[in-house]
Amino acid sequence: MNYSSLYKNTLLKNVIPFWEKNSIDLTYGGYFTCLDKTGEVYDTDKFMWLQGRQAWTFSMLYNTVEKNENWLTLAKHGVDFIIKNGMDKEGNFYFSTTQEGKPLIQPYNIFSDCFAAMAFSQYAIASGDDEIKQLAKKTYLNILKKKDNPKGIYEKSTGERPLKSFSLPMILSNLVLELEGVLDEEEVNKTIDFSINEVMNVFLDKESGLIYEFVRPDGSHEDSFNGRLLNPGHGIEAMWFMIDIGVRRKDKQLIEKAADTILRILEYSWDETYGGIFYFMDALGKPPQQLEWDQKLWWVHLEALVALAKAYEHTGRKELMDWYEKVHDYAWSHFSDADNGEWYGYLNRQGEVLLDLKGGKWKGCFHVPRAMYQCWKTFERIEK
Repeated sequence: MNYSSLYKNTLLKNVIPFWEKNSIDLTYGGYFTCLDKTGEVYDTDKFMWLQGRQAWTFSMLYNTVEKNENWLTLAKHGVDFIIKNGMDKEGNFYFSTTQEGKPLIQPYNIFSDCFAAMAFSQYAIASGDDEIKQLAKKTYLNILKKKDNPKGIYEKSTGERPLKSFSLPMILSNLVLELEGVLDEEEVNKTIDFSINEVMNVFLDKESGLIYEFVRPDGSHEDSFNGRLLNPGHGIEAMWFMIDIGVRRKDKQLIEKAADTILRILEYSWDETYGGIFYFMDALGKPPQQLEWDQKLWWVHLEALVALAKAYEHTGRKELMDWYEKVHDYAWSHFSDADNGEWYGYLNRQGEVLLDLKGGKWKGCFHVPRAMYQCWKTFERIEK
């Protein structure tokens, strides 16, 4: 099968046209992300991290696929909305606003900041706007300032049982490569070193080969709900970030270790009864606290496809391609909506569509197009 053509055509003829047609708010700027299966808007609130992700997507396509002026205009549409409405006076990003841009939820985590920084960086490359470039750098440095206490005054825990989260080093390992054009080399290398160590030595458990979502500050494990929590999609996504870093640094050992980890996570988290990858799991096989633990989510399967394709490209190991085909067959037959375009996001354990939305508070114009782009380019190189 010609995988590169499948991904390229799906991206450019199906996924991107869906968002171009349905998500642009021509009245107040920014994007609608709450779209039903046909693309009708069912809620007009705007979530800053999804605004940033969509602005990043259109900027990235402009920079890497073709200089399509419409894409640049649509990227600016989001960037302008974020700058005008998305930040408080200290440069922290709200979680959500009304359609008009009035803040609804305070800046309680740094993911809005991370995706704003990514959007600003890609848009600065696309537009040559130096002010936006400086804003990308400022936002990144602000994220680093908050990395030891990401939620700041909105942190709910008492500090009695301190755990550190995998999501921060994971996102930094990708964010720093995204912002390479606006950061100096020393800063880039420092953050890469930090991320590799945290991801591959601290959160990756040597015994089980699995990535834990939370560990104690000293890296040891705690026997609690959070201490045993696995998020297979997160672990797999982080591995393709590690592969990108391994390629950049010509580090074959890192690439092989990432490939091993992808396989180990998939072996542990694949649903042998109904197929697909579980959303949450417990490292010791105990009941997880997340009631949605057995759902099958779009982004988890897309990240697995990207990770497996990249791992196969750089190692040529047959078991990676075997797993790729297994995940591919499940994902394309269950999530892809041939009639209306784009992908469904949420399936029940049996693989039936649970919510037929195409976008909402957590799903926007990001994981599907990014995975389509990454798989297209990876398979283009493999097929050559």
